[in-house]
Amino acid sequence: MNLHALRIFIEVASKGSVTAAADALSISQPAVTAQIRKLEQELDLVLLTPQGRGIALTHEGRFLFEKAERIFDWEKEIEEQLAQIKQGTIGKLRIASTFLPSLYLLPKWLASYKQQYEQVEVEIRTGNSQQSIERLIRCQADLAIITNETWDDRPIRRHHLKDVFFWFIVPAHHPFAGQEVTLDKLVQEPFLLREQGSSSRERLFSLFRHHGVQPPRVGLQYHGLVESIQSVRAGYGTMLAPELAVRELVERGEVGRVYLPDIEIKRPVYLCLREEDGSPLPAVTRFLEMLLSAP
Repeated sequence: MNLHALRIFIEVASKGSVTAAADALSISQPAVTAQIRKLEQELDLVLLTPQGRGIALTHEGRFLFEKAERIFDWEKEIEEQLAQIKQGTIGKLRIASTFLPSLYLLPKWLASYKQQYEQVEVEIRTGNSQQSIERLIRCQADLAIITNETWDDRPIRRHHLKDVFFWFIVPAHHPFAGQEVTLDKLVQEPFLLREQGSSSRERLFSLFRHHGVQPPRVGLQYHGLVESIQSVRAGYGTMLAPELAVRELVERGEVGRVYLPDIEIKRPVYLCLREEDGSPLPAVTRFLEMLLSAP
């Protein structure tokens, strides 16, 4: 079906006049009439009949008019949505994140983002650093927010976002709570550790190696940050935890902080993108712009 002729037919049918349709379309009346005749010949149907100084729709013409209007309504809707996609106001944003950013950084960032781009669908998948990197490389995520110090030769571009301080914590009534303790003394305590593949686990072990202290004894192993903190809060073990996650607990006396002389631990948070992705989707670009321009 000739869509150009169909569009002219819609204009004639809605205006009820060839003259009015020609004026609205800025083409000649003979050109309008020719297109209507062409459409009728193509369909082998009479669509319009004269009525006074105007025209009337035949039964077939009325049917075609009602159906064809939907086509051009859909066309308009598609054009509007494509414009929104180009502007980044609709679309999808898929984020892979390690536990620290997912729990304590992304909520604030995404709240600001969604206030501007409410119609964008956001999906967050949380895991350890290895899992998050794999999701990014396998195109299961558009970007990754990762806390990590060591990187291999994976095809990833990294942007440093910020550093986060880490504290050692123990149960509130532990003798070490609020005290300065040496690392070789702290290592005697049972530790709550993350699973293999977690950069937090590797950072902890590298700290002990750097200071020539034996690795910590595993008291419990968790696949999440919050669960580990809650175990310490409940009265068991020690762990290395982000200040963002435990500051309020320490201030309320629900867990105790252990101070290590001359040891300050901070970990970097990176925004990661696939190397080959030169032009991310607009919805992703808008989030990146917001993230990289934040103070």
